[in-house]
Amino acid sequence: MSRLPEAVVVGGGLAGVAAAVAVARAGLRTLHLAPKGPPDRRTSALMGPSVDYLRASSLIGDPSSLGHPLTQIRIIDATDRLIRAPETLFDSKDAGLEAFGWNFPNIKLLEAFEVAGAALPNLETRELSLSGIDRGSDGWILTLSDGTVIETPFVVGSDGKKSLVRVATVFRAREHGFTQSALVCDLELGRPLGGASVEFHYEQGPFTLVPAGGSRANLVWIDDREVLKAAQASGPEGLRETFLKKSQRLFGDIKLLTPTHMFLLSTLTVERAGMDGIVLAGEAAHAFPPIGAQGLNLGLRDVADLAASLAAADRSVPHWAQAVSADYAARRADDLERTGGMVDALFRSLLSDFLPAQALRAGGLWALRLLPPLRKQAFGLGMGNR
Repeated sequence: MSRLPEAVVVGGGLAGVAAAVAVARAGLRTLHLAPKGPPDRRTSALMGPSVDYLRASSLIGDPSSLGHPLTQIRIIDATDRLIRAPETLFDSKDAGLEAFGWNFPNIKLLEAFEVAGAALPNLETRELSLSGIDRGSDGWILTLSDGTVIETPFVVGSDGKKSLVRVATVFRAREHGFTQSALVCDLELGRPLGGASVEFHYEQGPFTLVPAGGSRANLVWIDDREVLKAAQASGPEGLRETFLKKSQRLFGDIKLLTPTHMFLLSTLTVERAGMDGIVLAGEAAHAFPPIGAQGLNLGLRDVADLAASLAAADRSVPHWAQAVSADYAARRADDLERTGGMVDALFRSLLSDFLPAQALRAGGLWALRLLPPLRKQAFGLGMGNR
């Protein structure tokens, strides 16, 4: 790339790589700052619209070559509360779908995204991080971790919850931490899940088994941080016994296939997702507990709207970057508010000891179970249909 970049994308995660590909495909000379981190051993449950976007943008091919289909969602209220919700099963056939979505290993997704980016001659990727960002006369002046200083009119910040692009510039964010954390690992079950993602709802959060093909399952267990630390400290046999109890022994014996990893839980929301020639995507703009499989799905909707804003822009006029960031903010506003409110309400209703809140949650699940029109509407909201 001999000339200064027309856009710089910051962040080497899945949303960052997808954003870099989208910006370059819009015709901009694009520099992608993507420092290498440790391998991401987690998985992502991507709903149908997200998978459709990935295929349409040639970020992946046949999803069956990378992941496992999710055809059912089973919710089991495992609390000891006075008011409990009914066991509820959502089947993709009820929505006229072959599957709600697919469960993908993040490592495989990242490899596919990077292959797509490598084919673009106007996309340059450097394994460098951003160390500073300041306003310039014609855009933004970026200082890279190797000391290089560049100026660009347009910046995409997809550099995670602690985003330097967000913190050092014009954005305001609201953050809230929880006492709960998430523990993840891969398991082998005595009886396979098939295509069903099974959520056991406990007082401190869900214990979720997501199908990963064959008898494998990905575990996402949300609980009080000290409870999870104690479970980790109990060793493999202690963890196995805990997992058997938490899963109510519905799937036979359990074998740990990978070490456990724990992640702190918090929420983060920005007032606006774009302004002054900067847009935020992925966890730089929003972060939620892993409830309802919204994290990367929401990030990919960010990328899709970024591509739409760039396609609609007239880059021959001055201040085009400011116009793109304003258009992007407008496109993302409703989705970010709606999804953030939904995930926050789901998580807080599960944790609440307030009887009316428990009754409302239980009544809601009864309604979803018994009323097909409401269930169909819930399918659309959870899958991110717009």
